[in-house]
Amino acid sequence: MSKGLHLQLDPVGGIAGDMVCAALLDAFPERLDGLRATVAALEPPAGWAIELDEVAEPIRGHRFRVVLPGRPDHRHRHWRDIRALLEERLDDAAVRARALAIFSRLAEAEARVHGVAVDAVEFHEVGDWDSIIDIVGAAQLLEGLDVVSASCGALPLGGGTVRTAHGELPVPAPATLALLAGFAWQDDGIGGERVTPTGAAILAALAPSPVMPAGTLRATGVGYGTRRLGGKPNCLRVLCLERASAGIATETLLALAFEVDDQAAEDLADALERLRGVVGVVDVQVVASLGKRGRLVQGVRALLHPAALGGAIDRCLRDTTTIGLRWHAVERVVLARRLVEVEVEGRRMQVKVVDRPGGATAKVESRSLADVADEAERRRLRRLAEAAALRG
Repeated sequence: MSKGLHLQLDPVGGIAGDMVCAALLDAFPERLDGLRATVAALEPPAGWAIELDEVAEPIRGHRFRVVLPGRPDHRHRHWRDIRALLEERLDDAAVRARALAIFSRLAEAEARVHGVAVDAVEFHEVGDWDSIIDIVGAAQLLEGLDVVSASCGALPLGGGTVRTAHGELPVPAPATLALLAGFAWQDDGIGGERVTPTGAAILAALAPSPVMPAGTLRATGVGYGTRRLGGKPNCLRVLCLERASAGIATETLLALAFEVDDQAAEDLADALERLRGVVGVVDVQVVASLGKRGRLVQGVRALLHPAALGGAIDRCLRDTTTIGLRWHAVERVVLARRLVEVEVEGRRMQVKVVDRPGGATAKVESRSLADVADEAERRRLRRLAEAAALRG
């Protein structure tokens, strides 16, 4: 039985790279030595240290601190140099891939904001050693804990400006907003930078759902930031849920539904093809039913990943005549499947093989036999191809 952790992130005070590390280490303090070993491989400046300080204000948690000798390191580093550093010094392939994925998202966001090529992006604050350690530390913890999915509450908007190497920038910073398009935000009346670029990059790489799935609570962690927010604790809380499966993958999707009763069939068909083309839309179906006063209506049902909701809504409202949409979260299980190609009597056919709890099954893709007119011949070829696929 394979198991993986789901993280429910509650950004009470906000989210930053050090807060992610602090929350995960508060939940799993035994992981600190492994994190230090991973950071040591990066060869930070001599005299570096990582401290995990206990905090109780008002709830118990921890604060993650990177201690560096002398004055703060404000060296500006190009993305290509940080990428080379991670590729050369991180031996663990999974940790390296996750750290690179986080930094890549940040580099792409900075490139869009400043209108430069990704490889030309120069990190300023995020190029400091403490930010590099925050991101690599978060990657090491996420991989070590086998985090397979995440969900997140609404992010605090904050407000005002923040001083950066680019000058005074509005809060949230432009790169932060570019990273977190499609996420839910709320204004709790407390200003300042509540979501940092490092926190945003880690969050974006996790690709969280807005809905927490069912699972068994294994641990809770609270990570504090350095600011004080008055009566509100400046912390990130994580709930660590165990989701078990026996070779069956589970995921949280959204079911989107609406009805159309005044659009030509051909026009609606074209609109739904465009909806199917939205990245993250898994399936689109149409069911006929009776609406008000016995009118025939076409009910559209779409299944999509949470991050695709904004694009799907925009497509539906632009391309169909509906004036209202509804959606809700659904859980689904997905059996592992693969498409294999076999050759039978000189004919190459594609066969879908599905791994079921009781054993694998196979089914020939219908297009592989579309040119065979005789039904008996199609059945014979289908049996031979499916048997060959299962043997393979």
